[in-house]
This record gives sequence, structure tokens and C-alpha cells, in this order.
Amino acid sequence: MKTKFTLLLIFLFSFHVFAQDISVKGIVTNTEDNMPVPGVSIIVKGTARGVSTDFDGNYTINVNKGETLEFISLGFKTVLITIQNQTTVNVSLEPDIASLDEVVVVGYGTAKKRDLTGSIVSVKGDEVADKPATNPIASIQGKVSGLSVVNSGRVGQNPDIRIRGTSSRYNVSPLFVVNGIFADNIDFVNPNDIESIEVLKDASSLAIFGVRGANGVIIVTTKKAKEGKFTVNFNSSIGVKNITDKPDLANAALFSQLYDEKLINEGAAPFSYYNQFTGDTDWVDRIANKSALIQTNNLSIQNATERNKLSFGLGYRQEEGLVKKEELQRLTFNLTNEYKLTDDFRMGLTINGLQDKLPNEGGFGSALNATPIVDPVHFDTRPEFNGLYNQLPVEIGGPQIGNPSLVAELTKNKRIAERYRFVGSLFAEVDFLQHFTFKASIYGDYNNFRSRSYTPIVGIYVSETDEIANFNGNQITRVNQSSSTGFNFQQDYLLSFRREFGKHDINAVAGFTTTQVYVESISGSVEHDPNSTVGIIPDNPRFWYLNVYPYGDPSTRTSDSSQFDRATSSFLARALYNYDDKYLLNTSYRRDATSQLAPGSRAQNFWSVGAGWVVTQEGFMDHVNSLNYLKLKGSIGELGNQALPDSTNYPYYPGVNQDATAVFGNNVIAGFIQKFEENPNLKWETVKMWEVGLESRWLDNRLTFNVNYYNRKTEDLLVFVDTGVQTFFDNFGEIENKGFEFEASWDGNFNDHFSYSIGGNITTINNEVLSTFEDAAIFANGTASRTITGEPIGHFYGYIVDGIYQSNADIAALPPSTLGSYAPGDFKYRDVNGDGEITPDDRTVIGNPTPDFTYGFYANLKYKNFTFNVDFQGVYGNEIYRNWGNGSSFAQFNFRSDRANRWHGSGTSNWEPRLFSTDYNRQPSTYMVEDGSYFRIRNVQLGYSIESKILEKLKLQQLRLFANIQNLYTWKETSGFTPEAGGSPTSFGVDGGGYPVPVISTIGLSLTF
Repeated sequence: MKTKFTLLLIFLFSFHVFAQDISVKGIVTNTEDNMPVPGVSIIVKGTARGVSTDFDGNYTINVNKGETLEFISLGFKTVLITIQNQTTVNVSLEPDIASLDEVVVVGYGTAKKRDLTGSIVSVKGDEVADKPATNPIASIQGKVSGLSVVNSGRVGQNPDIRIRGTSSRYNVSPLFVVNGIFADNIDFVNPNDIESIEVLKDASSLAIFGVRGANGVIIVTTKKAKEGKFTVNFNSSIGVKNITDKPDLANAALFSQLYDEKLINEGAAPFSYYNQFTGDTDWVDRIANKSALIQTNNLSIQNATERNKLSFGLGYRQEEGLVKKEELQRLTFNLTNEYKLTDDFRMGLTINGLQDKLPNEGGFGSALNATPIVDPVHFDTRPEFNGLYNQLPVEIGGPQIGNPSLVAELTKNKRIAERYRFVGSLFAEVDFLQHFTFKASIYGDYNNFRSRSYTPIVGIYVSETDEIANFNGNQITRVNQSSSTGFNFQQDYLLSFRREFGKHDINAVAGFTTTQVYVESISGSVEHDPNSTVGIIPDNPRFWYLNVYPYGDPSTRTSDSSQFDRATSSFLARALYNYDDKYLLNTSYRRDATSQLAPGSRAQNFWSVGAGWVVTQEGFMDHVNSLNYLKLKGSIGELGNQALPDSTNYPYYPGVNQDATAVFGNNVIAGFIQKFEENPNLKWETVKMWEVGLESRWLDNRLTFNVNYYNRKTEDLLVFVDTGVQTFFDNFGEIENKGFEFEASWDGNFNDHFSYSIGGNITTINNEVLSTFEDAAIFANGTASRTITGEPIGHFYGYIVDGIYQSNADIAALPPSTLGSYAPGDFKYRDVNGDGEITPDDRTVIGNPTPDFTYGFYANLKYKNFTFNVDFQGVYGNEIYRNWGNGSSFAQFNFRSDRANRWHGSGTSNWEPRLFSTDYNRQPSTYMVEDGSYFRIRNVQLGYSIESKILEKLKLQQLRLFANIQNLYTWKETSGFTPEAGGSPTSFGVDGGGYPVPVISTIGLSLTF
């Protein structure tokens, strides 16, 4: 059978070669000056076969009689020529200004890209459809200038996304707009269903979003059927994920050596239980899910007639995590239906749905800390002891660190969590008076999360006492149950006007929109009654409910709930004006009112103005042949940011907290106090931004080069103030982000069969806090992250280490320290302020988590039916704060292998301190700061499209095979799993041990009927 199949392929290939019996050659010129046009794509229509013209406009291609050649080039009208017996075909292309007018999705409509004065980057859906990320934005890391994407290896977790820096204290995530509806993320959208992604970055593009637009906007448009076509597409991929760059940790021999030395340094005897702890366990390797499986399957059906356009997509994804027992199962569907009742009246609906069976999230933190001298499982001749998990030694983290294997393999699968989300819209649209369109839309976003979990009683073997104890000391079984529901309702009523007359082109929209968000959650728990004869709650999901009669003790049942409801209403308007394709003017206005602020401060106005000049349309540019297109542009505007702390929804309506109680006779009366004082003048943050830039195309449109300078200043920061006497919200403080964005690309070919494209982008970021409330320093959760006037937001704050004290004479010769007791082998902290002693005043900026610049570049190669694409991405100039492997003040953790180079006598080390339990060496310092710069081979893909003749035999339109590797290799200086570390606006770039970003290898196919 295999031989017959091979012969069949050879026959088909031979038939294909001999069938191409006509060799066509020619030259392609343009009609304006009859000059050759290089880089023109000549494609055999309906196939993947094609060539490109060389520098002199020449081409040669083999075709079959009756086939049609398409001559395609940016800036020119497409020419179609059907081949009969011609062997020479010369073509003259007519310039087509309209082909330069790429239509992009903007806020509340679409526009020609050349009419825009702002910064909008469009990414085609094909660039994310075949990548292995659950969130589509994760797949465009490094592809868009100004867009920072910090990915996490955790299965199903959304990336940390920031556009043009960190501009607020509470929320910096951009607004997502999916088919018109506002959303906080797009993890419910199947990447395979996406038509395009637009990233909006400047005032001219964002002002129409008002109080939601300051952090940038990412617009996602899902696929719609193309008129006159019925297509069925199926694509599938399968792959594995693996951990690379494991942190270097001490093995059992090194741990024993270092731990005994530490004990001796502290005047204690060496560890006396090595005879009972004889393991040599790599805990990371032990709990890792090696070659974790990831598979996706997507089916889409599209059909379009003159009246109706129907598109349906169904997707299934199964993805295992990097820790054992983690698994995500995701089912998505997309339905879009548009119906044209008359030539002027249209109606339609869009529905996106998602069902997630969420993973039991684990991590590697305990695996980094656990001592390697312990075997995961105890083996014993006594049946009651054999097969139990081992507890870590009592004096080496046992009470603080659970056996990582037990946690990963036994307790982490005691949770059932599901999420459902449905996002839909209905619209009706009518054209009237020739140039006007009115569109009414309603949107709904329903999100439900529910979970049930069980806390079992687990026996664990304690070697020191040769007994069985309860893991974590737990003697009670417990059930936790929770549910959270959110609903977002949105209405848009838009009036659009479009008209071209003479040299004038106007595109305007005005409208009214409202949103209402309602969220409620409830949670509770119940425990078994240890005195009941019924016994513990069974380890069976059917009993994991609050009402588990007769097992749950009603007296232990607790419950809690929370809810909020908020609304906004807005007026908006935008006008795009183009005169003679030379002079551009964009204006936007929005007025937002909210229920969350005081009546007198509820409404705020936002606006923008942008202008552009297409220089190449001027007469004096006619003889500049190398420059095909040049647009100078600039914009300025004012937007808003309604960011709030996670626990606050009503900054003007404080609510109450329970306070002191009072006793009246035999009655105890609870007292309540306002959470904070009202501020009737409170308003949303104001973001003022401006930019200037240019867009250009050179050398017959083969080279593109764009550059922007941006400046974004957030004023009237929304802050929660606690003076110790008063608590209130106020507007105070400023943050500025500024920098350059560069983008370039080049398209070319080596010969008739071999074409290529290369490109890249780079973004510089300069972040500075211009002022804070009373110039007070803001520390994030007691970490090393600090925010203060004159420095970058969330910078690292601590002591500069200048080496290690080598002797008592060394100590005597240097400024004394007031930070605690110290001795030879401890850190030398720098006397930063020069007052002659080391005090807390010597703390200073020791690192900046914001990179100096981010970058990405790509290379795409095409040889006949083969494609090869590679993407690179990186950051430079930032620091990472290592918040693991630094020792602990309350437990003994495993050592980083670097501790083998510790100081153990004069001259033995000038960086790694002695082995000794002292808080002196645990002060936040440059010892914990690492270079966060990295360079990564982000994605590599090899693809092959099956020949058209074979497709005809198989009754297929298209069949493509591909192999993809993501995160192939990363060059980095950090000691953790990954150099990427997201976080909150005031505390990011902190590596807590975290979770690896894996190498993901997949193979797949795309099949179209």
C-alpha cells in the first residue's frame, strides 16, 4: 500500500510538471513614465504558484493553457490576463491611489488608513490563527511597536499588556473592543475566528473612547463570510510543551555541605538526621509535567449570498500545564449573520461563546525551596507507613513547605472550576439621503465563574518521630463553594456621514452610547463535625457542596457575598477630512458621565485634534523617484482613565466597615464606620498626550519606514490616601511616558521562485513620576518596589552592595552600620549619602523594571509552495528583582547553586555572603537585582501548501501543512525560569520563582473545502 501511494504521488507530481507546458515571460512597467516595476507578484489565479518581477521588471513563469495570471503590486490596479498560446506578456500597471487606502477598524466604524493622522497598527488574523497561545494577544508579542506583552507560561493565564508604558497606579491594561463591545480581555475569542486586530495608541485614535481610552485600545474583528463564496475550513494542531532554563539549585550533597557549614557558623551541631533523609530529589523535575500535551481543533463554515452572510466557527482546545494535574479544556463558538433586507437596510447578529474547564493551578515555588535530601515517597516494610508522602525535615522547612509532590499530585486535583462566557450583539443599519447611515446596536456580555473545592485529611510520614501526621496539621475535611456572575450591557446609536465631492472627502460619525455593568458573587464553606458518628466529608465530587447532609456540620457553614452596579452614558463625535489626498484633519470629542462619582463631578469632556500632510502628492515631489509615499502627521488630545483599586467600585460612596462594639446591658451592639470620607470634587484621571511622526514608502514601495515620537502625561492621579487620621480618595500626582517608535520593512525576491520580506520595530520608553501626593513614597505591599517623585514608577529601592567584609580590619576601616549585627562575610552596603554611617537613609534606586527599549523583527521566506517564517523579540535596559533564593528569616530553604561560591574565609568571595541566618544580608539590595534584558527566538514556522493539481484530485481548495516552534531559545542573564515578570502598575518586574515560559512545539494542518 505504501509503495502504491508513493507511485501515485510521483505520478501526480510528474503530471503537474508536464502539464505546465507554456513558459510565459515579459516585463511589467507603469503607465505614468513607462518605467519597470520591480517586486510585482504574478500569481496563477486560484493556486499557490507565483513569481515576482526582478529589479528591471522582468519575469518568467510556467503556466497551463487556460489559466489566468494576476499581476498584483501595492499602489497599482490589479491586472488579470488569461493565457491561451501567448509566450510573451508585457503588462503596464495603472497607479491606483485607492489601493493605498487600506481600510482599518477604528472606534465606532472604519476608515481609510491614509486618512488617519494617528498611530494604528493592524495585524491580520492569519498571524495568530496557527499559534499555540490561548490569548491571541500573546501571539503578537514583539510585532507591534509601543505594545508591551509579558507572557506567562501558566495555562490559560492572560498576559500583562501595556501600551506605551505604565501611566497609572491602579490599572494600565488597554480597553478591548470585540465586534463593538467593550471587554476587559479577549480570552473568550478563538484566535482562528479573528479577521484582524487593530492596536490604537495615540490621542487622535483614542479620544473617541473617552474615559476608557487612556491606556490604549485593541480592537478585534472576527471573520465574516465573503460574498459569493461557500467555504468549509478545518484546522488542527498538536504539540508538546517543555521547560527550559531551569534554575540552578543545590543537589543533596551540596545542600548538606552548605547547611552543615551554616549550622557550625551559628554555633550549632551539624544536622543529625542525614541517616533518615537520604534522598537526592530534583523537585522541579519531580512535579513537572514533561512533554505537556496541547492540541487544538477548529471548524469554520462561511456562506455568503447577495442578501445574507453567515459565518460559524467552533473550536476545541485541550492544554496541559507544566505542573502535574493541570489541564485546561476550552470550547468556543462564533456565529455571525448579516442580512440585507433591502439595498439600504441591514440587520445582523454576532455571538461568541466560551466554556472553560479550568486547571488546578500549581506552581514551582515550593519546588525551588524544598530541600533535596528528602525522597518524595516513603518506602517501608510496614504496610501502614509504606507509600505515604514524606514530610520535609521539621527544622528544614517542614512546617512551612509542603511536600511538592504531595501538593501537585494529591491536593491540587481537589478543585472543580468552570467558566462560561457569552458575548453577543444585535444591530440594525439603514442608509438614507445618499450619504447618511444610522446604526443602532445592543451588546451583552455574560460571564459566570463557579468552583467547588475539597480539603482532605492526608496522612504524611514524619521521619524524625517515625509517625504519621496530618498534612498541614489539618484534621477537618472542608468544602468551599463559590459563584460569580457579571453582566455588561451596552447600547450604541450612531449616525454616520460619508461623502466625496471634488477634492473633498469627509467621514464623520456622531452618537450616543451607554454601558451598565453588574457583578455579584457569593461564596461559602462547611466543615465536617469531628464529634459526629457520620464521619468526614467523602473525597468524592458529588459531595463537594455546602449542603452535604448528613456530612457537613450546619453550625460551621459560612457565607459571604459582594456585588456592584455601575453605569455610564456618553456622547461622541468624530470627523475625518481629506482634501485632495494631501491635507488631512482628524477631530474627536466625547463626553462621559458615570454613576461612580459625585453628581457635580460625574461628567468629563475629552477631545483630540490631528493633522497630516501627504507630501508626495505635491507637485514638487514628481521627480523624486525613490520616494513613493510620505505622510507627516501629528496629534494632540486629552483622555481619561477610570482606574480604581480592585476592592473599590464607588470612590464617592464609601460604604461602611465594622468597627468597635458597644455593650448596652446584656446586649453587644456592633459598631460601624465609614470606609473613607467622601470627596465631591473627585474626578477620573486626565491623560494628555501628543505625538508627531511620519509614514513613508520607498523604492517602488518595497521599503516602508515609519517613526513616531510620543508624549503621554497622566495628571490628577486617582489615589487613596491614608494619613493615619483620615482616609479618602483624591486627585494628585503626575506620571509621564515618552519615547520613539520605529518601524521598517522590506519586500523583495531572489529569483522567480524565491521571495522574501523582512521587518522590525523598536520602541524606547522613558517613564518618570513627576509628582505624588505630598511627595510621599509609595511602597507596593512592603516589597522592594517604590514609587516617588522624580523616579520611574515601581522602581526597586534598597542598598547598593559594594562587596563582602573580608575581615574585622575591613569592618573597622569602613563606615559603621546601624542595620543590625554583622561580621566578616556579610555585605558591605554603600554609604550613599556620605554621612559616615550605614542607615536606612542610604537606600536608593537599585533598578528599573521598565526597559529602555523593546524590539522585535521578523524574516519571511517563500520558495515555491514552501514558507519559512521566524520572529525575534526582546527587551533591553530593565532590571528584574529576584524575590526567591535569598534565604528566609523563618525557615531553611534550599540553596541556589551559586551559594557554593559563598564567603568562607578572607578572599574566598566578594559577592556571595557567608552562610549565616541574619536579616542583615536579607535587606533589599543590588544582590537581588538582575539584568532583565533578553533576546528570544520567539517563533519559527515551516509551512507547505499542496499543489493545486493534487487539490483538484482531492476536491479541496487548499491544504497547508506546518510545523511551529515557539520560544525556541532565550538569551538571558536572570537566574529564574524566565526573564519576563509582569505585575501591578506599582510592583512589576519581580521574579517570585514563578512559572516557566515553555518551548512549545506543534505540527498542524489547515484544510479548506
